[in-house]
Amino acid sequence: MTAPVQLWFVYNADTGLFNTLADIGHKLFSPQTYECALCALTHGLLSERRAWRSFVEQLACDCQFLHRDQFLARFPDDRTPLPAVLTIEQGQPRCHVSAAQIRACRDLAALERLIGDCCNRLSSHGRPQSGARKAGE
Repeated sequence: MTAPVQLWFVYNADTGLFNTLADIGHKLFSPQTYECALCALTHGLLSERRAWRSFVEQLACDCQFLHRDQFLARFPDDRTPLPAVLTIEQGQPRCHVSAAQIRACRDLAALERLIGDCCNRLSSHGRPQSGARKAGE
């Protein structure tokens, strides 16, 4: 049996308490200029949206979530505009949902359709995911 496709969701934000607090302030006071459309859609001010968590849990793909600094620590030469949804193929990131596509989503439902279509397309092709690791490994 083939392992499920692993999607890497990479946020255009960095880890750490200071960065988290800065992101909250940015979303609160200037949401139109917030740099991470993925976070803006999937998270409220303080936590992940329940509807998003439920959606991710029912996907046929294994989902991993990384911040920009975590991703770039693993792939320092990658220049994929973030946020993005990627797979790791032959040890290299491959973009399947671009920053522009995520920015074009007007609401969480539109993002869910986009991700669902991506996961279904990849799962039906049975792409190998060699070299993929869970976040934090």
